[in-house]
Amino acid sequence: MIAVIDYKAGNLTSVRLAFETLGLKAEITSSPEKILSASHVVFPGVGAAQSAMHELDQAGLINIIKKVVCNGTPFLGICVGLQILLERSEEDDGVNTIGLIPGVVKLFTPTDPFVKVPQIGWNSVNLNRSHPVFLDINNNSNFYFVHSYYPMPANSTDILGQTEYAGVKFASVVARKNLIATQFHPEKSGRMG
Repeated sequence: MIAVIDYKAGNLTSVRLAFETLGLKAEITSSPEKILSASHVVFPGVGAAQSAMHELDQAGLINIIKKVVCNGTPFLGICVGLQILLERSEEDDGVNTIGLIPGVVKLFTPTDPFVKVPQIGWNSVNLNRSHPVFLDINNNSNFYFVHSYYPMPANSTDILGQTEYAGVKFASVVARKNLIATQFHPEKSGRMG
């Protein structure tokens, strides 16, 4: 069973339905036991890092996420689900996050007044290397983004794919062992997602 972490926000149903479309069983849950026993775990974050961290803390799920990743269970983070994996976010005047990936999350500050924040829409992802999750997906394929903040991992080896927006080349895909996370929304990205 694929566990979709319920943190009282987000696009949980869209993610569950995307898995069902692929013929896979996914359950939205905040049960630590179900999350720990799942074959795969997904954190489909939308919203703000601080509120996501607050809800995860209240539900006792921060250490559960760490255990899932440390146990080698395949883990997918989406959007805020990527951002909270780093150490700190500039959002909400700064918030400490889970810290599984060294690095920070920064706010887009474009110098061009015609570049809008948040980034909303399609943008390409340039893959630095191959990965099983991107099997049969062409490099520089377009995916759907909605975000004002972007991840900056400290180690380039954690960056699987990059995207350019607002004068910044940022990590749009992060991968380390059994963990992969995307700044874009695969469940909103059509066939590529």
